[in-house]
Amino acid sequence: MHPHLLLFDLGGVVFELGYTEAIARFSALGLRDAEKHLDVAVQTGIFGKLERGEIGKEEFRCALSEIIGREISMQACAHAWLGYFKSLPSHNLEALKKLRAAGFRLCLLSNTNPFMLDHVRSTAFDGRGNALDDYFDKLYVSCECGMMKPDANIFQHVLQQENMQPEKVLFIDDSPRNTAAAEALGIQTLLVHEVSSWIQPLGNRLGITL
Repeated sequence: MHPHLLLFDLGGVVFELGYTEAIARFSALGLRDAEKHLDVAVQTGIFGKLERGEIGKEEFRCALSEIIGREISMQACAHAWLGYFKSLPSHNLEALKKLRAAGFRLCLLSNTNPFMLDHVRSTAFDGRGNALDDYFDKLYVSCECGMMKPDANIFQHVLQQENMQPEKVLFIDDSPRNTAAAEALGIQTLLVHEVSSWIQPLGNRLGITL
């Protein structure tokens, strides 16, 4: 069935993830064993609580300061988190524009946190004065939904909000765990292996040139 709604992941799909840089930045703040706290896909501890919306930016900053043993500023927290934002390929943005022009509804479904969200929702996002919201019809993010992928509840939340049957949705994500969770609900999926590798296969599936 031809999908009506295209549901995109953010990191690893729209922009390239800089996991190593994020580790380096948190380590530079004085966080020991930063790689144990941070994960490519799912965060744990205060990092996971922030992404699930269980704590806010200030609570995170205070907790991180306590772990590190010195006062960490809000700006330093933001800088460390933005280590994940490695690059934003312009052809990804052009593909998103073409998909919307072709009449598809585009939504985002991302496990992310308020620090990253502040950046991508600002006009600094694409370097051209546009925010992430300018490329999508709706953003569904873990820190606002209070749920994280691959929990089935977050997919069901999107389906309910969009009033959409699962078979009419195509979910594009770089995590096999997430695509498997979506498939279990009857959602069509496209697993991404590299940041821009989804463009051609997605265009082929939809019968359009991206």
